[in-house]
Amino acid sequence: MNTDLAQSNVNESGEMITADGVPLRISLLRAKKRARNRALLLVAPLFLFILVTFFIPIISMLFRSVENQVVGDVLHRTVPLLQQWDEHGSDLPNEEIYAALAEDFKEAFENKSAGSVGRRLNYEQSGFSGLFRSTNRKARKLEPPFKEALIKVDKDWGDIDVWRVLKRESGSYTLSYYLAALDSSYTPTGEVYKNDASNSIYLPLFWRTLWMSLLITVLCLILAYPISYLLSTLPIKTSNLLMILVLLPFWTSLLVRTSAWIALLQKEGVINDLLVAIRFIGDDQRLTMIHNATGTIVAMTHVLLPFMVLPLYSVMKTIPPSYMRAARSLGATPFTAFVRIYMPNTVPGIGAGAILVFIISIGYYITPALVGGQSGTLISNFIAYHLSSSLNWGLAAALGTILLGAVMVLYIVYDKIVGIDNMKMG
Repeated sequence: MNTDLAQSNVNESGEMITADGVPLRISLLRAKKRARNRALLLVAPLFLFILVTFFIPIISMLFRSVENQVVGDVLHRTVPLLQQWDEHGSDLPNEEIYAALAEDFKEAFENKSAGSVGRRLNYEQSGFSGLFRSTNRKARKLEPPFKEALIKVDKDWGDIDVWRVLKRESGSYTLSYYLAALDSSYTPTGEVYKNDASNSIYLPLFWRTLWMSLLITVLCLILAYPISYLLSTLPIKTSNLLMILVLLPFWTSLLVRTSAWIALLQKEGVINDLLVAIRFIGDDQRLTMIHNATGTIVAMTHVLLPFMVLPLYSVMKTIPPSYMRAARSLGATPFTAFVRIYMPNTVPGIGAGAILVFIISIGYYITPALVGGQSGTLISNFIAYHLSSSLNWGLAAALGTILLGAVMVLYIVYDKIVGIDNMKMG
């Protein structure tokens, strides 16, 4: 009877079949496909969220850093004719180009769009904003010959360098923002030159951001390692109580924590008063610890310390105490056992905490803006400035793209040296 049942579950080609007559192999493939589709449906909301809040803004930033369509859109008559003009010569554009520019200004006056072109070109050479405003006000009164009329409105229309800049920046895309982000620029004839040290702003800020972020990461590691070790070795009730104290900054507003450091570090603050009280320094020798790099480093180390403690603690908690006892029983001193046995097992936690703190600190801007002053601000502060104040979104996007590229390079270097596979959160 059992033999007859087994034979009934096999088709003519020798394949096993299910009760509904479908080959078992096909039925298993269908079941795997259904399971895979269910898994995709479960992660689809998360993928959509990451796409909307992460990938699309990054793509938009990359596009904004090279986008330059406003000149061609507003001066749509002038730009095609300007491409035929030889900017390397010594002659101004001909009357046809001046006439096209006059027509574009008349249309821009109606659309109120001339100011946007002036602001864009003013990033390349100062004076363009005023030039476009003055010309726009008198656009309706322009009469032929337009070359003489425009030069009469503003003599800068007779400056060949103005036309060279206008032609260079008339394309749909530009690298000017990246050159500015690297403290370089174009000459009117289109050659690239690097600004001198006194006019360099962004490259020093990039270097300052990198070394301060690295220093903050090292300080967080030095402070977090003994704290995490203590938390992992204490009884669970005591470690939970101390963990609450570690997590307490998460429950306090960032502005409140930063304001507290301002009260502590300022010249008339608590720390200076204490140093004067114990006669460590004189009253006229109070330390300047705020509105400089020191204030930024101290405040950011305090804010980011829990991000180092938690990965270290989660990894240390999984290290069996028997490892240290075995090393001691084999003759190792406590120090040797700790360095040779315990510390290598904490490398995954060190890697996770270090990369977490470094990446967060490299993009921090609230705390440096409040306590950093002139010497403690980071590149992120200037990105925020160009986004909200100067409205130079192209330069802000270029700075952000370069910062993103630097982080990716450092991530690859970290992967080569330490290995992302060795990074664990617990």
